[in-house]
Amino acid sequence: MTELRKELTLYGLTMVAIGSCIGSGIFLTPSQIVTQLPSPLLALLIWAVGGLITLTGALTFAELGSMFPQAGGVYTYLKEGYGEIFGFLYGWAYLLVITSGAIAALTIAFAQYLSFIFPMGQRGITVVAIAAIVVVTVVNIVRVKAAEVFSNVFTGLKLLGISGLILVGLVWGKAGTMGAIASISESIERPESMITAIGVALIGVLWSYGGWQHASFVAGEAIDARRTVPRAMIIGAIVVTVVYLLANLAYFFLLPVEAIIASDSVAADAISTIIPFGGTLIAIIIAISVFGTAGIYTLSAPRIYHAMAADGLFFKKLAEVHPRFRTPVNAILVQSTWAVVLLLLWGTFEDVITYVVFTDWIFFALTGATVFIFRRKRPDIERPYSTFGYPVTPIIFIGISTLFVINTLIERPLHALAGLLFMVIGVIVFLYFRKRRAGESGSGGDGSQVAGN
Repeated sequence: MTELRKELTLYGLTMVAIGSCIGSGIFLTPSQIVTQLPSPLLALLIWAVGGLITLTGALTFAELGSMFPQAGGVYTYLKEGYGEIFGFLYGWAYLLVITSGAIAALTIAFAQYLSFIFPMGQRGITVVAIAAIVVVTVVNIVRVKAAEVFSNVFTGLKLLGISGLILVGLVWGKAGTMGAIASISESIERPESMITAIGVALIGVLWSYGGWQHASFVAGEAIDARRTVPRAMIIGAIVVTVVYLLANLAYFFLLPVEAIIASDSVAADAISTIIPFGGTLIAIIIAISVFGTAGIYTLSAPRIYHAMAADGLFFKKLAEVHPRFRTPVNAILVQSTWAVVLLLLWGTFEDVITYVVFTDWIFFALTGATVFIFRRKRPDIERPYSTFGYPVTPIIFIGISTLFVINTLIERPLHALAGLLFMVIGVIVFLYFRKRRAGESGSGGDGSQVAGN
């Protein structure tokens, strides 16, 4: 069977981790977050908390990445830790909810920001968004190295653009616009309302930070994966945290809190206070950012479906690797096709963020807990990297992730229940594939396995 080509370097993997995080979130969610926490101090603190969660997650996942240096990432960790059904449900959610939905949303955002520069109607935006999906699909099918170059170039450009925004804010902005940075807004009067506000604000924060784990998905195509994948996730988490804190600080230097709350495009409004054509400039930066992120998602997530199919838990065709390009061509095509379907059905991604993040972080908490499972059941497995601060680091990550999921279920029940409904359907689909695999093998037995047994 044709194997995946191993070409991804540490730099390329790090660009995947950073580029997967920095998409549309840092440009679109700050106003939502400041609405919930109308104080510069509280807003910056919640972004710092998001960075802490991300770093503890990256430190935890880094050990898992060093143990299982094959394609699939989180899917592999869950399958090995709990059994095939958990791995399958993660891949199922990634295909139907998380990644395909994100690609559709990102390409729509790309087309909308492009429309700011070159005006086009709704039909034109849809056509451009579909064309963007086609482009990133072709790039990722042709060759992994081409996809790595694509990732490196667009991530570099978006970092350059955000650096410009930060420079303008910190150098030419007025610190006085931040007001009393150390003050707590009087609008948050009761402890319970503060907890609710923090929980809701975290939805936007964690959406913006999400993506650092994508470096683990392409481990099967990485050079010296046991060492490069953990390093890429940790470096990516640190870089993104610093960038996000500085970007939000720049916003507060350029705009008062009231203006940030009222803004639908805070980055454009912020930079326009200094540069008259700032709206156009930031539109270009955001278009580059979201297009590059869509390309990275198209690169990384299909490796999950490829791994599932190779395990007999999904359609066999998804396990096939192109004989010439040595990429999981069918898995990429299925994901991109479903993204186009979602794009045509939705037309926007506003509501999908909540149930995407809710679903994603259920699996994050479960994955973090596998570190303890593997330490107990598989103590002799090679671990080139061990989680820094164990067991405190994974406990922090698991605890905060769990509290976030519970709070979202309480505060946004419709979105959360929609995500859970997909999981129920996924269980039925899993049982079908397991039964079909058992029938094909002639064993008639239970095809699932739990690592360590």
